[in-house]
Amino acid sequence: MAKSFHYGGQAVLEGVMMRGEKHYAIAVRQETGRIATTVKGLSDMFGGKLRRIPLIRGIVVLIETLIIGTRALIYSADVAMGEEEIKGKSGLLWGSLVFGIVLAVGLFIAIPLLVTRFAIDPYISSSVISNVVNGLVRLVIIIGYLWLIGYLPDIRRVFSYHGAEHKTINAYENGVPLELEQVKNYSTAHTRCGTSFLLIVLFLAIIIYIFIGRPVWYLRFAYQLALLPVIAAISYELLRITARFSDSIVVRILTAPGLLIQRLTTREPDDDQLEVGIVSLKTVLDAESEDERGEPDV
Repeated sequence: MAKSFHYGGQAVLEGVMMRGEKHYAIAVRQETGRIATTVKGLSDMFGGKLRRIPLIRGIVVLIETLIIGTRALIYSADVAMGEEEIKGKSGLLWGSLVFGIVLAVGLFIAIPLLVTRFAIDPYISSSVISNVVNGLVRLVIIIGYLWLIGYLPDIRRVFSYHGAEHKTINAYENGVPLELEQVKNYSTAHTRCGTSFLLIVLFLAIIIYIFIGRPVWYLRFAYQLALLPVIAAISYELLRITARFSDSIVVRILTAPGLLIQRLTTREPDDDQLEVGIVSLKTVLDAESEDERGEPDV
């Protein structure tokens, strides 16, 4: 049966990263067809006491996702594109992380505020309605963005590996052997998915931002940005609760929108992609087992 620790992962370029309790593994399909793997140990910051403190752990997980996720992308680009082609471009990839953060702030805060300020606020006097509309505009923009990028061929492949990651985790948590024919029967949706987390953040932001009122635009922007880590921390706790009680009918109803929205960020993987997800999870499980036996890390 699956261990109590919740394994999770992330799709990368032509591959899957799986995170364990003390290690994370990355498996990437090379152009030759071979699957390259690597295993790294997690620092105490990501695997230590901070990760067990409610609310604080949500911030830790967010930072971890940014750092380890970018490292995994760099490794996958190196393997998938070739070392010579990617050499010297790690700075560019880290730069893409900065760009991604700026883009996220733009989509989540700046653009919705601009739309609300010029298209909505001149016609209403209620700050509550203004903030609710602002939240709904944010929701439409984020969902629209995910829908649009899903048409890009390279992104569709990443989404297929995302589906492979979910299928593999679902199979493992149901205690079945990590074999292709067994794993392929499982769903591409998962209750702890980052997409579901994002949806919780979007809905929680509507509620919390109501209390900001309607100050001048630059203060409104600053308040929303400052409260974002708080919203993320609370959302992470809510995600953990819903995952823990996923068999409850009430929780199933509440999590249904998140599972539905995952259809935008996951695709049904082919056998080769699913094999990569399986190899990635097996690799991190092996590393965890060796660590428990006191043998050297991979």
